[in-house]
Amino acid sequence: MTFNEGMQIDTSTSSSSAGGRGVAIGGGLAGLLVVVVAMLLGVDPGGVLSQMPMDVEGAAAPGFDLRQCKTGADANKYVQCRVVATGNSLDAVWSKLMRGYTRPRVRLFSGEVATGCGPASSDVGPFYCPADKTAYFDTDFFQVLVTQFGSSGGPFAEEYVVAHEFGHHVQNLLGVIGRTQQGARGAAGSGVRTELQADCYAGVWGHYASTIVQPGTGAPYLEPLSDNDIKDALSAAAAVGDDRIQEQTAGRINPESWTHGSSRQRQKWFTIGYQSGDPNKCNTFTATDLG
Repeated sequence: MTFNEGMQIDTSTSSSSAGGRGVAIGGGLAGLLVVVVAMLLGVDPGGVLSQMPMDVEGAAAPGFDLRQCKTGADANKYVQCRVVATGNSLDAVWSKLMRGYTRPRVRLFSGEVATGCGPASSDVGPFYCPADKTAYFDTDFFQVLVTQFGSSGGPFAEEYVVAHEFGHHVQNLLGVIGRTQQGARGAAGSGVRTELQADCYAGVWGHYASTIVQPGTGAPYLEPLSDNDIKDALSAAAAVGDDRIQEQTAGRINPESWTHGSSRQRQKWFTIGYQSGDPNKCNTFTATDLG
């Protein structure tokens, strides 16, 4: 998906923050591997994340100055600006859909980062920390998604990842994100349902992304979605399915250890959100058939 070149990027919430301890939610590809392995070994994945080494300065994404991110043209050129601009679009959509919506913070990092949920490394992939209401991104993850796990790539695949993490922020505001640590585990467990709901919320954003006009500029944040954009998002969703990752890394599929859902489930719930544009359709916690 291409940003309207006339939109203005707001970087005011793209900075580091600190807070209490908690469990990071929605780790990306490598983070999913960490959690899956931890659960197979009978280890609390939250403890694994909190024990990762950390030696980091407070700068965001060393070597890249976010002050370069000014317009939609910059978002189309630089992946770091694209992450921030996608966050702007998400804020605009959710402000329309959700009463009392407040913006999360966005932090770009490289290597290691200190968070309200404890220290983390790039190996965790993109994630959201409820304790400091911040979505964290190492943009190198997007290339890993393509080269190691077969995603088709493309800007909208990257934007889907950002939208998924913002979906966790919506869950946090609604007071349901804590369900990920409650109840049953595995393919129909609370953790998977939490992740699939975030995928659905990402689809809801996609439904409205090209229709919301930025105040002040009168320009839509994004150009209309193409069929290829949707294919790219579905490819990314499939690439981070538990079944595909397990098959590629362990040679076998174990639904009892799933944390994010299968490729089919992730594609299904993104599609539900995208086609309906209705967050109420995203109640995975009461769904009898997750896909």
